[in-house]
Amino acid sequence: MKKIIRFTAILAVCFGLSFTSYAQTPWDEVMMGRGEICAALIYEHSSWDQYWEGTYLRENANIGTFTRQTAMPMIAMGLTKKINLIASVPYINTKASGGTQSGQSGFQDLSLSVKVDWLQKQLGNGKLLFLTNAHFSTPVGNYLSDYMPFSLGTGAPELGLRGIGGYKMDNGLVFRASLAYLWRGQTEVERDYYYENGSVYSSFMNVPNALNFHGAIGYWAFDNRLRMEATFMSLNCLTGDDIRSYNRPQPTNKMEVSQVGAWVQYFIKSDQGLGALAYFNQTINGRNMGKATTIGLGLTYQLKVY
Repeated sequence: MKKIIRFTAILAVCFGLSFTSYAQTPWDEVMMGRGEICAALIYEHSSWDQYWEGTYLRENANIGTFTRQTAMPMIAMGLTKKINLIASVPYINTKASGGTQSGQSGFQDLSLSVKVDWLQKQLGNGKLLFLTNAHFSTPVGNYLSDYMPFSLGTGAPELGLRGIGGYKMDNGLVFRASLAYLWRGQTEVERDYYYENGSVYSSFMNVPNALNFHGAIGYWAFDNRLRMEATFMSLNCLTGDDIRSYNRPQPTNKMEVSQVGAWVQYFIKSDQGLGALAYFNQTINGRNMGKATTIGLGLTYQLKVY
């Protein structure tokens, strides 16, 4: 069903942050048709009461259970049947059940994305697929990036380029894998000294670049109105330091995370109108990250304008 897009959560690499939702995910094979527009609103709830300090899994009674809630409006458009444009800006609220620290609320980062469908070739009992996705994001809110884990984001610009390969069988089964390189810039913090494998006298921190892998096994049913997927995601920063013992995390940390998840989306009509989705993600391994459990619910509405 080429005209339908889907939505899920993509990683905003920051300690304790779960997955910030994007429209028409950067790692899937789904494309909208020319002149189609899809608007969506997704709610996501993520929480953890354990985190990895470096590679050591521990608790922090001063925080208790950390909770992050996201409301993510987005809009996506099929510029042509081979080129899709996507824009999103999430509103985030963070809080903790313990301690005296206050959470943050506000808009995080504006994300703009372009997906290009390069190849759909019949091969045996299915189609061989190859796509690319390029995205750019930049902070839109004046949030404190160094106030982790309560920060809304890393406070740094990001450029990403992703290759997506897959095989979609005629019976509805889909096998997909993607790999992205994420380049991140600097974030300005409200101090002029910090420790990152040594003393640094600066009010700017380098946010580490990263590799992001996503794999899925999916199935389309009921005339392509129901989509189900089992997913795996990993992200590995290429540089960075570890959280020091009993210390606060910071944007320079080397974040690593592995997640498994499930995704369900239902379209009331196959070509336009209302749709609904739900997803679940569980962090199974990490480094300088919270061991988060995430659930998401959303509504989509699709129409054709030309």
